[in-house]
Amino acid sequence: MQNAMVKIRATRRLWGVAGLVLLCAVSEAWAQRPPTERLRGAIERIDGSKLTVKAGDGRAVSVTLTDDVRVTAVIKTSFADIKEGSYIGSGAMPQADGSQKAVEVHIFAESQRGTGDGHRPWDGAPNGTMTNGAAGNVVTGVDGLTLTVKYKDGEKKLIVTPETPIVRYELADRGELQPGASVSINAIKKSDGSLEAPRVSVFRGGAAPD
Repeated sequence: MQNAMVKIRATRRLWGVAGLVLLCAVSEAWAQRPPTERLRGAIERIDGSKLTVKAGDGRAVSVTLTDDVRVTAVIKTSFADIKEGSYIGSGAMPQADGSQKAVEVHIFAESQRGTGDGHRPWDGAPNGTMTNGAAGNVVTGVDGLTLTVKYKDGEKKLIVTPETPIVRYELADRGELQPGASVSINAIKKSDGSLEAPRVSVFRGGAAPD
């Protein structure tokens, strides 16, 4: 039962993740960030640079896109897309033999290589860890994939099963921000209470925020 609950929670976190791994880089930089509000839902209207998003709680929230907004597509995929050399991030549960059993995996776009590089605690699973790095030799077995994740200070052995939720990121453009599109936004809350979005994640292929 505990493993099932972890899997459900991981799947929900995964589809709303687009900024999760991107936010775990440097604590000092985080401390200097302005307040943010995380929005997940569907675009209702677009008026120039303003989006109206219907959030999961039913609110209609207005968000202004910055002139240089970065749009990233989040695509549901399978472990067949994890290749040697891929830059990945994985929330995982440590195993008795020292390996990490993946709870979720994110395959970054090449332009995002280096994002959150390293190994650290993660609150998505009991005693969870987050490891971001380059995939080493990928071995396929009856139980899934076994690979190393190499980062600047070391490496970890990662086990990815066929049930592990996996998404990949692709750079996209504002043209994908259309009414009905599912999005996740870590919006900056300005001093007047308005919200501004320098980044938006848009979900394709069955991926959707919780």
